[in-house]
This record gives sequence, structure tokens and C-alpha cells, in this order.
Amino acid sequence: MSFRVGLGTDVHRLDTGLPLILGGIPIEHTHGLVGHSDADIVLHAITDALLGAVGLGDIGEWFPDTDPEWKGADSSKFVEAAVSELANQGWQVVNLDCIIHAQAPKLLPYKAEIRANLARLLRVEESQINVKAKTGEKVGPVGERQAMEATVVVLVQQADS
Repeated sequence: MSFRVGLGTDVHRLDTGLPLILGGIPIEHTHGLVGHSDADIVLHAITDALLGAVGLGDIGEWFPDTDPEWKGADSSKFVEAAVSELANQGWQVVNLDCIIHAQAPKLLPYKAEIRANLARLLRVEESQINVKAKTGEKVGPVGERQAMEATVVVLVQQADS
């Protein structure tokens, strides 16, 4: 078996009047993330980690924010496209670990639902997915509630031919 590791990260600023979507799950909050698509930092970081693991570039190459096709897009489409391309090349996800950096809201009530949705999108069991939430300790853009960030590491495997 061949294994590879991918790392993904994404950050978006917060603003009022926007929906907050993390890991494909709507989150109750006074602010949402600003972006060309739905600005789902978790799914953007996952897409980058998947593509990076097998040397397929990054999310901006596949889904550029200059392309009107992706304006307001559901970021689940990005993950599904990356998973499909990996599968076409014989790769599958072994496990994924994700950190969501957000001062607010508290994400504990949403973590199980996010985990279940990520497992569905990645075509794996929930036991292969971990979701953590960290605050910014009131320091920097995350801590001062100006932005949210996600960091993801993924392990993929390919059966040797």
C-alpha cells in the first residue's frame, strides 16, 4: 500500500447578515463567513488537503473565485469532486483530523453533526473522522471574532497494482 498525507487550511473574515456554514452544517450565529462560495472554511481546507495529498494542486486551481460558476456555491461540491478524482486514481481516505478555530459560537453542539457529514462526503466511517474546536484565546483575528480558520490533515492510501 502507498500512503500520502495532505494538509489544508483556510481562513475567512466574519461579517453580519451572512449564514455560517461549517463542514456543510448551518450553524446558529450572529455572523457568517465572507467568501465567493458559501465560505465553508472546513470544506475548503478538506478540499485542499485531499488535492495536496496526491499532488493535484489546490482549491483555487480547481474552483477559482474568479469563475462566476462558483459564486455562492455549496462547498460540498468541491469535496465531492476531489474525492471522486482521488477515487478515479485509486486513492481513498484513511482518516481525517480537523481543527476549527473560532472564538464564537461554541461548536460542541455541532461537532457530531459535522463529523457525520464529513464521513458521508469522504465515503468513510465516522470513526475515521475527528473534529476539534479551538478558540483564539481572545488574541488575533480569530480571538477578536474577526475571522474563523480551519486546519485539516488527511491520510490517503492507494492499493499497489
